[in-house]
Amino acid sequence: MKPGSEDLIPIDHVKTLDGLFLQRIKRSPERVAYRYFERDQGWRALTWREMGDSVARWRQALAGESLETGDRVAMLLRNGPEWIMFDQAAFALGLVTVPLYTDDRADNAAYILDDAAVKVLLIQDAGRWKRLAEAIGDSPWPQRVIILESSPAAHALAACDSRVRVAESWLPDSAPSLTQRNGEPRDLATIVYTSGTTGRPKGVMLSHHNILSNAHAVLTLVDVYGEDLFLSFLPLSHMLERTGGYYLPMMAGSTVAYARSVAQLAEDLKAIRPTIIIAVPRVFERVYGRIADQLQTRPAPVRWLFHLAVAVGWRDFLHEQGRAGRHPSLLLRPLLKRKVGDPVLQKLGGRLRVAVSGGAALPTDVARTFIGLGLPLIQGYGLTETSPVVSFNPLDDNIPESVGVPIRGIQVRIGDNDELLIKGENVMQGYWNNHAATAGVLNHDGWLHTGDQARIQGDHIFITGRIKDILVLSNGEKVPPADLEMAIGLDPLFDQVMVVGEGQSYLGALLVLNADLWPGVAHEHGLDPNLVESLNDAHLHKNIIKRIRLALSDFPGYAKIRRVTLTLEPWSIENGMLTPTLKIKRNRIIEHHAAAIQSMYGCDA
Repeated sequence: MKPGSEDLIPIDHVKTLDGLFLQRIKRSPERVAYRYFERDQGWRALTWREMGDSVARWRQALAGESLETGDRVAMLLRNGPEWIMFDQAAFALGLVTVPLYTDDRADNAAYILDDAAVKVLLIQDAGRWKRLAEAIGDSPWPQRVIILESSPAAHALAACDSRVRVAESWLPDSAPSLTQRNGEPRDLATIVYTSGTTGRPKGVMLSHHNILSNAHAVLTLVDVYGEDLFLSFLPLSHMLERTGGYYLPMMAGSTVAYARSVAQLAEDLKAIRPTIIIAVPRVFERVYGRIADQLQTRPAPVRWLFHLAVAVGWRDFLHEQGRAGRHPSLLLRPLLKRKVGDPVLQKLGGRLRVAVSGGAALPTDVARTFIGLGLPLIQGYGLTETSPVVSFNPLDDNIPESVGVPIRGIQVRIGDNDELLIKGENVMQGYWNNHAATAGVLNHDGWLHTGDQARIQGDHIFITGRIKDILVLSNGEKVPPADLEMAIGLDPLFDQVMVVGEGQSYLGALLVLNADLWPGVAHEHGLDPNLVESLNDAHLHKNIIKRIRLALSDFPGYAKIRRVTLTLEPWSIENGMLTPTLKIKRNRIIEHHAAAIQSMYGCDA
């Protein structure tokens, strides 16, 4: 896609997030703001003017709920225009929004509603409210529940519970047009609860200015145009998607399309043909894994051609970045891209100008493959506490092993224990109702402790580990397990990986096997895939350890896995072993697999 026209809204013109929305309506009322899918009608579109009319109705309905400035309202919704409508309507009244994850455990959501004293909750459907109501029990929060999707069950709940309303009957048919309010940039806009891997989630307090300054700073490093089309599929309850896939496109005047589901993402990519996507590494890892699986079944010449295309594409990338000279093999680049790269990129819609990976580390092999095939893939870094973007790789200064350069207005430095410290306009106000936790990460002079270890080389930041996740072996060797887990996890046989060994003389690994591949592996070893005992077979373990050794061949000598535990039971949000952002809860998994870990280490565990 050729570059389009810039239509950026300066943040000093808007002051607040609802001010940004009003300014966008004035600038481009008839431009398409959002696209979404309706089961009976296919893909539909809403203009900025239509969005403004809808937000006015939501604002009017909220205004009838006896709310005061600063009161908290929450949404437990799938991505879609209604998420934006409720968020903007709340801002227009000076309220504070609290997003909840649709797939989070009910007890977690209930805790957040109570901790934030949420007065109004907008929830997707009757089934979700029934499950959540059980967890809420006799808590007074929320005082009002709005069920978005109309159904007989929703209306039945509304009839028997005075708190409950169905959105279609709660919303007025029309409302006065939105007007600019006199909001302050430093006012609290949202409380976003982190999905902490230990303990209860903490509510990160972000102001209007925190978020506006962050979105604007990102736009100084990457060009986004009015003609750009984002495909949104990460949950809007995650700040990466919220800032990058909602407020930033609004600032740039771009269109956002909402994917139907992760399961239908491949179809939606082809139908929508986005120019920009924001994803977590797991999305790219899964595509990479499928490619690797398919290659194994193809003839040797096809495999050779694919690897040649990646190698030549990577060399061409390095040449364009100014980090390598010309080479005769680059003459093959147009042919290889057309024959190998383009068919892969067509599956991603064929128009991507930028693909952003964030939220966790992107494996270098995955980045190298996609970049070699011609995908403009950049990695970034951020935290909920930083609204969220701290750094990312510009397209013309892209070092995939790094998390890029700090965005404008952000200072970074390396503190004790190689910890990355951050200071800037995007840093949170603190944790809601938790002064001790705030004091633990936020210095009096504004420096935020990230908990991540890093080095800074030139302008680029390289994340090297996580302070709390370092394993210390009995010989004093310090091992960062995340890097090993990422490398092992590239093998499609392993769906989930956790390396253990704290205080032990060697490393072990807990491995959740791919349920689709397990029967074939079992039969290769003469095992019955339906018997749990098959997972403990000594010969199988020996071959699994060989596979792991291959995956870790580029790591130092300490990175040797000597024992494994195999399971087919996935770690999930439902069983409490994953956070809503799909990070593993190490302590919970260790507790669940305590007997197996003890077996790996004998009596010393």
